[in-house]
Amino acid sequence: MEAHRGVDLMADKEVALIVGAGEGLSASLARLCASQGMDVALAARNPGKLDDLCKETGASAYECNVIDGPSVDALFDAVVAEKGVPNLVVYNPSARARGPITEIDREEVKNAVLITCYGGFVVAQKAAELMLERGNGSILFTGASASVKGYPNSSSFAIGKFGLRGLAQSMARELHPQNIHIGHFVIDGGIVKKSGDDRAAGRGDDGMLDPDAIAESYLQFHRQHRSAWAWELEVRPWVEKF
Repeated sequence: MEAHRGVDLMADKEVALIVGAGEGLSASLARLCASQGMDVALAARNPGKLDDLCKETGASAYECNVIDGPSVDALFDAVVAEKGVPNLVVYNPSARARGPITEIDREEVKNAVLITCYGGFVVAQKAAELMLERGNGSILFTGASASVKGYPNSSSFAIGKFGLRGLAQSMARELHPQNIHIGHFVIDGGIVKKSGDDRAAGRGDDGMLDPDAIAESYLQFHRQHRSAWAWELEVRPWVEKF
């Protein structure tokens, strides 16, 4: 069977690795991927917090520090040994240090940029290496409004998210011709918390992004026909102002 997408259509079971797992979008992704028959791996600095999600979805949790190369290598080694080379890798981690440009702490900014952007590079580099050996796969990055718009007192987040978007665009141009699908998602709006969110009350029906709906967009992106691959998708609630 011809592989029309960046996925292995002959594989018995796809493997999805979600890096930076926790509540919200990553949990929705884990549930959706599991419901589609995927073997799900979740990575976080504190994998113990994922116990309930693992029980719910049948996923496996792994410890990983995304800005440490050996830690990322160990993550992929473990996932490959237990499940196989991932067909889908999603990079979610981000951090920020808020404050006026003249007052913000330099070390906090450095750490935020490392997690938001450099970690994406480290994870994507390893994922690409393995996917190129197999000949297919999808690597998706979670961006934000700050990926395309710089806001006051949020310079560290803009640096990290702009950089992550540039990484995704560069990788897409390099790897799409090699059958590796790269995607960047601009999440332009607030994501509602499933456990209850006071912010949503004043915004009306569907006034905030539903993490389950975003997850559906990720899966659809992963399954795009390669004759019409996108490299970026921007999503926002219907009431969000441009």
